[in-house]
Amino acid sequence: MQTITVKFGGTSLASASQIEKAAAIIRSDPARRFVVASAPGKRTPDDTKVTDLLYRCHDAAEAGEDFSGILGQIGARFGDIVRELGIGFDLESELAAIRAHLETAPNRDYMASRGEYLGSKILAAYLGFPFVDAAEMIRFRADGFLDAGYTDRTMRARLGELDCAVVPGFYGAFPDGTVHTFSRGGSDVTGALVALATGSELYENWTDVSGMLSADPRIVANPRVIDYITYTELRELSYMGASVLHEDAVFPVRKAGIPINIRNTNRPEDPGTMIVAALPASAHRRTVTGIAGKQGFSSIHIEKAMMNAEIGFVANVLRIFADMGVSIEHCPSGIDTVSVVVNTAAFAPHREEILRRIRRDLEPDVITVEDDLALIAVVGQGMVYSKGTAARVFGALYSADVNIRMIDQGSSELNIIVSVEDGDYAHALRSIYSAMEGLMK
Repeated sequence: MQTITVKFGGTSLASASQIEKAAAIIRSDPARRFVVASAPGKRTPDDTKVTDLLYRCHDAAEAGEDFSGILGQIGARFGDIVRELGIGFDLESELAAIRAHLETAPNRDYMASRGEYLGSKILAAYLGFPFVDAAEMIRFRADGFLDAGYTDRTMRARLGELDCAVVPGFYGAFPDGTVHTFSRGGSDVTGALVALATGSELYENWTDVSGMLSADPRIVANPRVIDYITYTELRELSYMGASVLHEDAVFPVRKAGIPINIRNTNRPEDPGTMIVAALPASAHRRTVTGIAGKQGFSSIHIEKAMMNAEIGFVANVLRIFADMGVSIEHCPSGIDTVSVVVNTAAFAPHREEILRRIRRDLEPDVITVEDDLALIAVVGQGMVYSKGTAARVFGALYSADVNIRMIDQGSSELNIIVSVEDGDYAHALRSIYSAMEGLMK
């Protein structure tokens, strides 16, 4: 029997009516056997996500404050869903267990996970599917990193016994059973783990957009929906801020060659975006797949005569940042120069110590820091086969009167990254998109 794993995001499960849409999607194809659910999200723009209410509830309990009002809001939210779905579900005992936890030793991750836990139990009851707690299968090591081997073995054994199941996203447990969560958006990762363990032919990720967009719609008006994108292109765009899918969700399914389909719960007829290892023969061979960017970077520029003759100079620069726990974003260099681009928020607490060590240990001729920078990436596997793509990028910025602070291109020619001043970011991104739009068709 064919198997499809489906994951529904918070907006897809925000209310009883949304759950009914999700259930109709699941029931429309018998292959959709394994379901991963997020906690109910916002019903309206000014609404509050259930997860945020749970965090507030925990914080109040930990501070010794009265949390009853917030817990009441959470109970009312789930109560409305249960009532409108018309199912028999013992919500009161579940809320009593949460209250008992808060009154003893409140754990932040445990509380955050209760949105997925309760939402998945309700969805399972409505579908008539078995519920399997993620804490039984997803194991984290003591250092907080996923124990992928244990998780996969346990999932295969547990889910292999079932024809179908609903699994809550976002969390697992330490070896002692203490609940631990992924980072925000981690239900995407749970879905990928379930898809891998069940040998799914497809992993469908249902959300509130009809696929991945070729640019940020808050900056570019009506950007194109990407029909096909490779895992490597997605990784580049996700890293640069395109946030339709948690970037760690790619790794479990990429190794197994399981495609991911981004779909819209509110428009299930839309084909969405297919994320694949390699483009199929039927896919359009575009030059540029997407454009993405992020703000809030700093560049530390170092100059020293005969730097190239000083063995280990750049390694010693990078070691200083590593010692201070600051990750490097980019590191363009010349014969006697090297620039280190870092996230400003990560760099700021260690700024003076890093600069002091560079001056003391490496004795540069010049060291300068430039803040308030943004990075923009133009991504596409087709760029390696096309002439003039970089010229279009630079020409667009020249015509837009935007000064380029840095240029970086990997040897694979999968992306072109430019740095501009934060104040020019939106204007620069729109200008590049306009120049590249013809190469995305």
